[in-house]
Amino acid sequence: MPATSSRLLRLLSLLQAHRDWSGADLADRLGVTPRTVRRDVDRLRELGYPVHASPGTGGGYRLGAGAALPPLLLDDEEAVAVAVVLRTAAGGGVEGIEETSVRALAKLEQVLPARLRRRVEAFTSFTVPVPGRRGGPTVGAAVLTELAFACRDRERVRFDYRDHAGREGRRTVEPHRLVFTERRWYLVAWDVDRRDWRTFRADRLTPRPPHGPRFEPRRPPAEDLAAYVARGVSTAAYAVRAVVLLHAPLEEAAARVTPATGTLEAVDEHRCLLRTGAPGPEAMVAHLAMLGFDFEIREPAGLRERLAPIAARLNRSFGVSPD
Repeated sequence: MPATSSRLLRLLSLLQAHRDWSGADLADRLGVTPRTVRRDVDRLRELGYPVHASPGTGGGYRLGAGAALPPLLLDDEEAVAVAVVLRTAAGGGVEGIEETSVRALAKLEQVLPARLRRRVEAFTSFTVPVPGRRGGPTVGAAVLTELAFACRDRERVRFDYRDHAGREGRRTVEPHRLVFTERRWYLVAWDVDRRDWRTFRADRLTPRPPHGPRFEPRRPPAEDLAAYVARGVSTAAYAVRAVVLLHAPLEEAAARVTPATGTLEAVDEHRCLLRTGAPGPEAMVAHLAMLGFDFEIREPAGLRERLAPIAARLNRSFGVSPD
């Protein structure tokens, strides 16, 4: 590939990766002069890419939305990821985009090289969707897109929100990331009014634009946001919380404990700790009993006393006399 064409592809990739670039930063990344960057930007515009430029010391370049969709630049891994996600979306999960996903997938697979088509087909041929899970809450694609743009552009978002107790209110947040787990979308964001990190169910919020102003990003609440959300939805939201020692290897317990029902930590090769929550003591007993493992309640100290009457009632129902 000629050097100029290769450099244009690299420039386009950089513009697609981040919202704003200064001319100096682009020149440094590409190993060229700012003058060459300006010429390359002009070439991209001739190809239909709407590259906006702002003058001054704080100015730079931004890839905007145009009247028509120019070709997207995807590397092999990105193309496979997009195809897999489109196939998943075509089967449901994001409200209202099944048919659109099928059309987009058809266009993408038409231009995929044979080697990449085989990778996508292998993935979808050897994965099986879990039946009975399609009845969960869905989120409008427009809502997810709006939240994703706000995360990318670091803009405050206002939305109406209904919490797990059914209470409704208005929230103003600094959005950080969208997290998808157990067929639900969550927004991890800094709550401006409560001055703390919060996790919001995306299907329970209704954006109220206009959004803004822009904000300086904060240090996220955890490095592993998926684990952070899992802890929140499986433990923190419940009235009864527990730390339980399971007499089972971590791998075996993980097959029965989903991110929505608890988090696991290995103790040794034969035992692991479960952190979980439940609406009440009865639900906690049912949850732990259905795991099928021997267990010991470690925390909180008073939980065993709360569970004792339930254990006695179960013993009586099976004709077992107390000692």
